[in-house]
Amino acid sequence: MNAPDLNRPRVVTFGCRLNAFESEVLRERLEGVGADAIVVNTCAVTAEATRQARQTIRKLRRENPSARIVVTGCAAQVDAAAFAAMPEVDRVVGNRAKLDPRALFAGERVSVPDVMDGMPVPAATPARFRARARAFLQIQQGCDHRCTFCIVPFARGPSRSVPLDAVAERARALVAAGHVEVVLTGVDISSWGADLTGRPALGALVRGLLRAVPELRRLRLSSLDPAVMDDDLFRALAEEERLMPHLHLSLQSLDDLILKRMKRRHGRKDAAAFVARARRTTRSDVRRRPDRRLSDRKRGDVRKHGTRRCRTGPDVPARFSLFAPSRHAGRAHARGADGGPQGTRAGFAPMGRSGPGAIPAVPRRRRRRGVGGE
Repeated sequence: MNAPDLNRPRVVTFGCRLNAFESEVLRERLEGVGADAIVVNTCAVTAEATRQARQTIRKLRRENPSARIVVTGCAAQVDAAAFAAMPEVDRVVGNRAKLDPRALFAGERVSVPDVMDGMPVPAATPARFRARARAFLQIQQGCDHRCTFCIVPFARGPSRSVPLDAVAERARALVAAGHVEVVLTGVDISSWGADLTGRPALGALVRGLLRAVPELRRLRLSSLDPAVMDDDLFRALAEEERLMPHLHLSLQSLDDLILKRMKRRHGRKDAAAFVARARRTTRSDVRRRPDRRLSDRKRGDVRKHGTRRCRTGPDVPARFSLFAPSRHAGRAHARGADGGPQGTRAGFAPMGRSGPGAIPAVPRRRRRRGVGGE
């Protein structure tokens, strides 16, 4: 076995599937770059992810005193000053240039240009994801919505879609590299196609991709917005056996007042109607995995229990664990009860149908961990 290249830059990743995808792209682009450096790809969705990134940076400096440490990603984009103030950090680079090796290692110490005029989608997908049967494939970037609890649009910019032909070409390459499953990922994949000619919907992409790449054995979707799910996608879930029977729904809460204050586009009845339709029109093995953000400062207990009561009810099944969201200056939720909801976010394990005999949901704490580094 060859000894590891100590001068090959390492990439340490926190956060979502999209960050994991971009880190794989970056690892490939850093091949042959002879530098004793560590790139930390951060996440801003939760306070815990940001805290862990800062903790990891300090640990990396202790263990690698001579390495250059470059911080990038969403947390670096929205709070560059905090990372620049860390003596362990050599450079802070925003999301727009995070995949450009030249920008990572040259130029001003802090380089975080605005992303609100659009952030580029990588022109190519990684040749292979390391030691995984499952590969991530980015189909969309950014978000056009302004939910009060969410900082992501300010870290990722407006929504932009990858055309079907390009998605199919990249999926074909991943299958040829040995991956048996591809996960479609992005910031808001339910909005895929809104910026393309003819405004195709996500269902058209899924069905077109499965037709174009018959050798793809499994296709999986990441988080979906229940306010935007088209008829074609429901039909695909009913008819396409290669489309994995799993729905992760971004619900945030099941209390209408909280949802209104969050500026979400659905209410509790909409969520229940979505699940009911999924049961009627999709395969019997489809699992629904909701994602909720609970409570607010003044009505925390009442609203939290209102959401908990329907965890095993007949409308929206779920089991969840709680973790705290980030607060960011300028976002409504950071101002508490007067400016928007404040509370915890809930990730859910997949379950089958609810109602009689449903598995009781027991809240449990969950630490959000980074995806990891090389």
